[in-house]
Amino acid sequence: MGIDKSVPRSGLFLPLRLASYVIIMAVVVGWMRYPQYLRALIVAYSVVTLAFALCLAFGNRYRLRRATYVLTGLQFFLEVGIESAIIYATGNVNSPFSALLVLTVVSAALVYRMVGTLVIASAVSAAYAFIIWLGLVNSTDHDLSMQALRTIFSTNESVFYSIFLHILIFYLTAFMSGYLAERLSNRDQELVDASLALRRARLETDDILRHLNSGLLTVDSSGFIVYFNRAAERILGYSEEGVKGMTARDAFAERMPELAACLNDGLVSGVAYPRRELDIIDGERRPIPLGLSTSILTEEGGALRGVIAIFSDLTEAKALESKVRVNDRLAAVGELSASIAHEIRNPLAAISGSVEVLRDELELEGANARLMSLILKESQRLNVILTDFLAYARIGRPGYNKVELCHIVGEVRELVMMHQKIPDNIKISLESDDSFVYVIGDEGLIKQLLMNLVMNACEAFDGRPGRVVQRLLQYPEDSQVLLQVSDNGPGIDANRIDHIYEPFFSTKKHGTGLGLAIVHRICDALRLTLQVDSQPGEGTTFTVGFARFATDRAVVAEPGRSPVAPK
Repeated sequence: MGIDKSVPRSGLFLPLRLASYVIIMAVVVGWMRYPQYLRALIVAYSVVTLAFALCLAFGNRYRLRRATYVLTGLQFFLEVGIESAIIYATGNVNSPFSALLVLTVVSAALVYRMVGTLVIASAVSAAYAFIIWLGLVNSTDHDLSMQALRTIFSTNESVFYSIFLHILIFYLTAFMSGYLAERLSNRDQELVDASLALRRARLETDDILRHLNSGLLTVDSSGFIVYFNRAAERILGYSEEGVKGMTARDAFAERMPELAACLNDGLVSGVAYPRRELDIIDGERRPIPLGLSTSILTEEGGALRGVIAIFSDLTEAKALESKVRVNDRLAAVGELSASIAHEIRNPLAAISGSVEVLRDELELEGANARLMSLILKESQRLNVILTDFLAYARIGRPGYNKVELCHIVGEVRELVMMHQKIPDNIKISLESDDSFVYVIGDEGLIKQLLMNLVMNACEAFDGRPGRVVQRLLQYPEDSQVLLQVSDNGPGIDANRIDHIYEPFFSTKKHGTGLGLAIVHRICDALRLTLQVDSQPGEGTTFTVGFARFATDRAVVAEPGRSPVAPK
């Protein structure tokens, strides 16, 4: 019958049902003096009505929805039976209580849709016609049933018009109440759907705003803070519960007066700041650069509604910007210095060559011979410095290729052992569990990096015996290959370890201070990780992380992260 499962909880249904019950009980008890033949029906009707009311009251808690609708149908059935009996006993066709059936039809419209209400109206009409026929049969003679039917369907009799009018009223009432109830049900459903959509939109919007990486706060036209997301809590150092409901001036005046002034400008003068930078003090009393953008909220008529402020912490951006500026300056200085070094190197070579010729042709003794040797020695030293400096300045954009690391490590070991500056009492060894280790990088730059690391380790012994170990480490679950260059030399003091990558910083007597600077520059260019671990008197270990070449995949892995600060 098309039951509308939302109507039994409406505000009209239960009062109308109780009103029907009260009226029927008043007629039966007060008017009819509680006749014997109605007692069973009245008891059953009362029990069903009580059970129906309890189901409506506790249906949500105990899931009694199906029982509620069964009891509703049974209540209508019993009610029509009692009302028919009342009409039969109180004048039949002339009974004043036939309007009770109309009340039943109206009540049914609040439960059933149009078709269901018309079915109830049909049942009520059939019951009414049957009662009228039964009354006519009893009032004449039991043998004249056919005569009673002819009386009912005869247009010359007033009974026909009375029955027709009542049935017409039943159907018109059913049609009108059913139509209105269905419209009300559809409108309620539309309202529920709109409410759910609005609630979902509000939840989604609030969830998006709350999880923005940028801080967001809004103030109303009176300056009170009405919204404060999580990023705003993190950046400004205030909690939402602590500032919500306070004015922006009271909340921010102590640690960030510029922010309070910007919000106040929007409220008082209608001034919006599309982009502005200001400084604030966070909850830990640290200065923070803040990027701020404010917008004015207005009503449809143009009246001020409030101010929206979106802001972000510019600390990392400022640091990156400063680093970029430093790198730009260093690049410019490097290019200029490389040009100057190249120009110095040419006349230096001429001077050094001329001095060697003079030394061979002249027979110098005493102070003059020592002076000549000093000139040649310092010329060679200056040439080494210029060579290292040019190597440092010319490190450019590398190429990324498949590189076999064991071969490069072994080649560097042979070159260092044959170097004239490395004494025979320094042992250089290689430790690796694999014969072939493939990484991603530039072979020339990697060789230069390892050469500088091994030479730096050997020079740290300053002529004393020692041991340098090149160790290759790789793990199946890791995407990196680690190369460690370790020595058992004197180590690096803690107060100097932060400066070892600075150009021209050296702790050696004859060092240029560019070896580790070149290493750091190459790691930066190749995006390799670089770490140092040193204990004074125990030795130093440099660890370089290379991106493993994925030999089992067609796609080459991305290079590693940027170098990290030394430990």
